[in-house]
Amino acid sequence: MKIALLGAESTGKSQLALALTTHLRAAGLTVHRVDEYLREWCDTHNRTPEFEEQQHIAETQMAHVLAAPAHAVVIADTTPLMTAVYSQMIFNDHSLDALALQHQAVFDITLLTGLDLAWVSDGLQRVGAHVREPVDQKIRHLLAQGNLPYQVVYGTGEQRLENALFCIGRQAPQWAKQLERPEPPTRWSGPCETCGDGDCEHRLFRGLLTP
Repeated sequence: MKIALLGAESTGKSQLALALTTHLRAAGLTVHRVDEYLREWCDTHNRTPEFEEQQHIAETQMAHVLAAPAHAVVIADTTPLMTAVYSQMIFNDHSLDALALQHQAVFDITLLTGLDLAWVSDGLQRVGAHVREPVDQKIRHLLAQGNLPYQVVYGTGEQRLENALFCIGRQAPQWAKQLERPEPPTRWSGPCETCGDGDCEHRLFRGLLTP
């Protein structure tokens, strides 16, 4: 099983990847976590990538996922889809979209981290709180363009982990017992009873895009 974590900056992707890895290993599963290559690249070069370096970032992230052991549960802390989104945002470039969607299709489950966490400055790859909503919208739009299903994860701390496990169990019910989810956890709640439901959000977002 391959699980992808997507989300705007400072929405807890790395923390959730670590929490999921720890939980699933404790449940007896073999887990291989693929960390964000962009962070490693920025730390090494002490700068953010230029336009012509974006494809290298995407392809390397993809290669790290594909190199994971076949028998392991793979948890990817971001995918080339995020590189494509930032290429759109920063360079007004869509050349990575097709590659990103092709790779995203290899994942069994895609989780999108919600915007309910406060923005925190962390590393060169961070742009600022003002880009989180536009990035979130572009992620959703690209996933919809590829007809790729996803679930949105909200909550803080342990609740965010529980809600992620709920979403995984919902998309892969055959894994529910191994995830040790006997009952649905308490979920984040918003103004309406379907807030936080990925399917509901998909319909709402498509409606907003319809002229």
